[in-house]
Amino acid sequence: MSTSQGTPPATAASPSTSPRRYALYSVAASVATLILKFGAWWATGSVGLLSDALESVVNISAAVMALAAVTLAYRPADSDHAYGHGKAEYLSAGAEGLLILLAATGISWAAITRFMHPAELARLGPGLVVAVAAGLVNLLTARVMLKAAKRFDSITLEADARHLLTDVWTSAGLVAGLAVLLVAPPSWRIIDPILALVMAANIVRTGISLVRRSLGGLMDQSLPDSEIDAIGMAIHTASGGAHFHALRTRKAGPRRFIDFHLLLPGTTTVQESHDLCQAVETELKRIFPNPQITIHVEPVEDPKSHDGWMLGGTCSARVAGGDKECPKQDKDKKD
Repeated sequence: MSTSQGTPPATAASPSTSPRRYALYSVAASVATLILKFGAWWATGSVGLLSDALESVVNISAAVMALAAVTLAYRPADSDHAYGHGKAEYLSAGAEGLLILLAATGISWAAITRFMHPAELARLGPGLVVAVAAGLVNLLTARVMLKAAKRFDSITLEADARHLLTDVWTSAGLVAGLAVLLVAPPSWRIIDPILALVMAANIVRTGISLVRRSLGGLMDQSLPDSEIDAIGMAIHTASGGAHFHALRTRKAGPRRFIDFHLLLPGTTTVQESHDLCQAVETELKRIFPNPQITIHVEPVEDPKSHDGWMLGGTCSARVAGGDKECPKQDKDKKD
């Protein structure tokens, strides 16, 4: 049995290299845009701008949760959490998705109310200028956070950035639509609540996506097929073509967990098995940052070794372009 923990997240080293720094950017940007957007709504009375401002309230809540999540997720493993705290990121992303859905409900209610009770819009020009400024703040923050999300492999930072980008594009559509009202006749005021409903639909889509991804992480969903294929090829290459089965994967925050059974000739010494496992681990670490790898070595001649179908996961038949799911009678045994 060979187990490799990988290296501790470098992000815990210092504030300058920590994802907390970027989560703090999101909190600051959300507060700034909240002030700007409520100012734009107060100046114009537009329900569309009010819906945009209400989403900023959600942005602040989400940013604070993201800050708490990355702070917890990047704590090192301890005796009570031997696999680390990475799943805290999924809790944050799921909660953010639910908050987005709640904001969409509020926006829809405000739009329907405006349909039933139309109101005159005032001072659209200054209000739209303020709304554009708020959108630019969110755009710059989201771009910085997306780069950080890729660097730290953080679903929390990505979720917060995607949320901010959704806010940017809905705000852009809202501003464009309301700008038309500057020159359009009063009868076109219905555009305002219609835009709010379109924004709500877009926000619902984003919220559902975040909730689904977070549930997948909490339920130990396997890594994407492309990554599993890469893992299989790495094992095949580094082990010299040795067969494997029971390849099981999952992800918690930025860390990937990979475990499988490696089938070797029974005459292979402990040292030779260890060296081979080290070669496989080195190749996997070259492809993926900070994986935790567990390899169980079994003698290929022993019929009891061919029990991969009982454990789940996939097998080496997949690498050769075979079946996506391994049959109960291991293909490894036949080859």
